[in-house]
Amino acid sequence: MNSYKYTAVSASGEQIQGMIEAVDQLEATAKIRQQYDMILSISEIQGRGIQMPGFLNVDIGGAKLDAKAFTLMCSQFTTILSAGIPIARAVKLIGDKTTDKYLKKILAKVAEDVEAGRTVSASFEEHGGNLLPPTFCETIRAGEEAGDLSGAFESFYRHFDKQTKMGAKVRSAMAYPMFVLTIAVIVVIILMVKVVPTFTAIFEEQGSTLPLPTRILIGTSNFISKNILFIILIIAMLIVAFILYRRNPKGAMNLARLQLKLPIFGNITQLNAASLFANTMATMLGAGLPMTKAVTITGQVMANDVYKEKVLNMVGRIEEGKTVVDTMREAEVMPDILTDMVGVGEETGEMKRTLDIVAEYYDHELEQAVAKAIAMLEPALLIFLAVVAGFIVIAIYMAMFTMYEGM
Repeated sequence: MNSYKYTAVSASGEQIQGMIEAVDQLEATAKIRQQYDMILSISEIQGRGIQMPGFLNVDIGGAKLDAKAFTLMCSQFTTILSAGIPIARAVKLIGDKTTDKYLKKILAKVAEDVEAGRTVSASFEEHGGNLLPPTFCETIRAGEEAGDLSGAFESFYRHFDKQTKMGAKVRSAMAYPMFVLTIAVIVVIILMVKVVPTFTAIFEEQGSTLPLPTRILIGTSNFISKNILFIILIIAMLIVAFILYRRNPKGAMNLARLQLKLPIFGNITQLNAASLFANTMATMLGAGLPMTKAVTITGQVMANDVYKEKVLNMVGRIEEGKTVVDTMREAEVMPDILTDMVGVGEETGEMKRTLDIVAEYYDHELEQAVAKAIAMLEPALLIFLAVVAGFIVIAIYMAMFTMYEGM
């Protein structure tokens, strides 16, 4: 869709300036003539996104979407539009009440565009950039075309709120062991650099032969104390190398494959992908999008790059005339239950309803898998910490007993 700026004359003789979305200038002219008797001028707007203030582009590019603020915004749109308030007024009301600075800037721009006659979806897509989910603009656009904007906001609100909560649980399960291990490493380093050297000085004064565990502990402590800056530098370099590797498309794909092979976490990743696929497809089809567009958007939001590539490759096969279930079987990444249910949905013509049912199933399975993972990781991490701490304590006490025996 292209944007056109126009000047027209109303039935009362008043000059009106506005903006309209159309495929080409001929369609834009036809739409304007439905409202006004005379068109004085019409011109296509070129590069509107590039003409935005530079500071706004910088903020949006470096910003992160506040899930809670965005969910609240969608809920407010649902309520206000259901009350019969015009969309232009609704955007302005919500923009004034929003506390998130990025959403406030976006809504301010959207309010200006809508008042000038532009569609909500096109304005959100332009000013939201990469900050807003791709499913959002597509859902709103479908709602505009169907004449049910309030229903579109409600549908997306339910979908996004559900996926945000589920994603938070998955990230929590993934981040928990890394957090505990990081704290454990920091504590051990502090013990080795600050605490153990104090005991080492006492042991060396006695001059007696120390037990093997104590000698290992002292040697490790001396190594860490002398090379602490070098160790920190190596760790920092490894972190930077990992980030750069993950940003590389080939590296990101390799990490995605590795994630699927991990014990415990691989199963969580697969269940999360199945849940995300079913929920997103159900939302897109419920919004009225054609199958190929729904699959494209679903592929774009997949969290794992392996699933993203496989789902996006399905689009070309569907355009060739294959059924969705056949393309899913060819992809060989989706669970059999999900694939079979999609086949049932295609055969019965109830794809949206079938996907809703299977989405609930995988949401439940994902919650159970996350809870099970946390239950398994907690004792494992506690045992690991107990072994490390126990070794340090035993090494120190053995040296102390040796000292007492030599007195």
